[in-house]
Amino acid sequence: MKKKVLIVVSDYYKDISDALLKSTKKYLNKRTNFEIIKVPGVFEIPVIISKNIKKFDGFVAIGCVIKGKTAHFDLISKSVIDAIMNISIYSKKPVGNSILTCFNYKQALVRKNKGKEAAIALNSILYK
Repeated sequence: MKKKVLIVVSDYYKDISDALLKSTKKYLNKRTNFEIIKVPGVFEIPVIISKNIKKFDGFVAIGCVIKGKTAHFDLISKSVIDAIMNISIYSKKPVGNSILTCFNYKQALVRKNKGKEAAIALNSILYK
């Protein structure tokens, strides 16, 4: 039976998100149907997953947060990661996390293939 996956992509850093999405799609199981929803920032990702929790077997969260000169980075990163973990635990549905939290743009570029790891993690739970 084909599994249905929703990929939620924050395209705030479009080039990073596009690379993460590409590597995610490449490594999703061939038996997986997926849809993509784009959102402006990572803060919106948990809301979209929550709204679609009954429609899909699993999810992948894609985005990037880069540290600036304020506490915004810390607050957003922790809030989003905690929300995604809570959604996964309470719904008992896997969420592959491909949200980069980097100190600078160069670090994000180096990690642009991390979508692969989220897809592999998702596959390991969906097809167990």
